[in-house]
Amino acid sequence: MEIGVGGGPGEGVDVLAGFLAGRAAVVLSGAGLSTESGIPDYRGVTGRRRTSEPMTYQEFVGEEAARRRYWARSHLGWRTIAQARPNDGHRAVARLVRAGAVTGVITQNVDGLHAAAGTAEAIDLHGRLDRVVCLDCGDLSDRTRLDDRLDEANPGFRATAVARTNADGDAELPAGSTERFRLVPCEVCGTGTLKPDVVFFGENVPPERVHRGFALVDAAPALLVLGSSLTVMSGLRFVRRAARGGTPVAIVNQGPTRGDDLAALTLDLPLGPTLTALSDALGANA
Repeated sequence: MEIGVGGGPGEGVDVLAGFLAGRAAVVLSGAGLSTESGIPDYRGVTGRRRTSEPMTYQEFVGEEAARRRYWARSHLGWRTIAQARPNDGHRAVARLVRAGAVTGVITQNVDGLHAAAGTAEAIDLHGRLDRVVCLDCGDLSDRTRLDDRLDEANPGFRATAVARTNADGDAELPAGSTERFRLVPCEVCGTGTLKPDVVFFGENVPPERVHRGFALVDAAPALLVLGSSLTVMSGLRFVRRAARGGTPVAIVNQGPTRGDDLAALTLDLPLGPTLTALSDALGANA
């Protein structure tokens, strides 16, 4: 069943509330949920074709020049992520969790906005940009500390012009501006290579996170997909898992998704207003 294309919540909220009435759902969220916080998505209404390919894990670990390019761009792009605040959609999901209408949240996003909105136990499928891991000793540290250290090592770099920032915090910079960027090593072991605690292209999502997500989906009466085109398998697998198990799926996303044919309900609606109205309709106002 498909309702609403580009308009306000209207009838769609009533249908979605009816779909969820009496059965709590697990939420699977994607980049579209964070666009109202000022973070562009990958393929939806705020997404634009990026001018460079995302960094792969193999490039990052294999080439110092690639690491220098990544950290230079991410150092400036991090400002967009760090300054973002939860929007009405994140807050509505947190209310639904507190009310018991949502039993768990799996997010493909790396911005930490579910946690900031009060959903403390969301599964961060692809990790978090606000954490940094040492590939040598395994130390996990806070991104703000690295931010300060990179500022000290690269005075004046903050003034570099940023063309745009992608959803993964990657800032598009003028050609040649990253070549002299200085890296810093792990403070614990003294020599280790630092990497954001996120899953790069070419890197697998840790199996423990996938298993936890599968367990949530298997136990849930419904799966609610929010703001994901489901283009990559890391998210689509949960929709396929639900469909194979006979668990009904509802998708709220602006634009078509790769999982539409598996859904009992698809809504093409803005997420903030829709989820706010949904939480009101389900009595999740606390």
